[in-house]
Amino acid sequence: MGRDKTIIDNTKDFFAEVGDMSYFTLRFFREVFKPPFEFKELMRQCFNMGNRSLLLVVVTGFILGLVFTLQSRPTLTEFGAESWMPSMVGISIVREIGPVIIALICAGRIGSGIGAELGSMRVTEQIDAMEVSGTNPFKYLVVTRIAATTLMLPLLIVIGDTVALLGSALIENLKGEVSYLLYFNQVFDAISYADIIPATIKSFFFGFAIGLVGCYKGYYCSKGTVGVGEASNSAVVYTSMLLFVIDFIAVFITDIFF
Repeated sequence: MGRDKTIIDNTKDFFAEVGDMSYFTLRFFREVFKPPFEFKELMRQCFNMGNRSLLLVVVTGFILGLVFTLQSRPTLTEFGAESWMPSMVGISIVREIGPVIIALICAGRIGSGIGAELGSMRVTEQIDAMEVSGTNPFKYLVVTRIAATTLMLPLLIVIGDTVALLGSALIENLKGEVSYLLYFNQVFDAISYADIIPATIKSFFFGFAIGLVGCYKGYYCSKGTVGVGEASNSAVVYTSMLLFVIDFIAVFITDIFF
């Protein structure tokens, strides 16, 4: 009986949180189109998120290209298909591996940062002070951060994909004696708009999910300083799960239309 009650309570909490997050999302879309617009804060958030995540994305992308090529090359060599390496790596990174891996990295870097920042502002009553002073904290803190992650993540993914292809080209040049010009010619011949467009579209949804969950967890943080850590941690966990769900939906829709 106690176990059944726990399951029921957890189910209720889950659906309650889904409802709260849905309302949070609707409030974002209602506020984002209403003046005044916080362009200065939006640009500051875009710079912070993009600039501070750039090195991590570059290193991750480069290692991703190196490791993926090193792991794939022996199998292709066994079947005498080394010439397919640039095409396979290019399509795999652009369509799936690059966007998902970089989004997960940014979820840990950006999502946790947003959750901790807004959580600390909530427990120190800075958000309450903004409300008392007549400032709209939701528009200034939440809308700008969600919009910034939505805009910046596709750019970070493009940079990460490019660096990953450079790392793959380096391995092919050293191992297979393939020139950089030949490698990228084969990559660009293999990649089509049907690969680029779906990956670009879903990267915007990835960025929106990272900003939304991070802001939601931080904005409604409680339990003092302990709650800040919980908000930061749960923001990463929830965002990672949501990214996989979004990726599945994107792949399913892409399979139908492309």
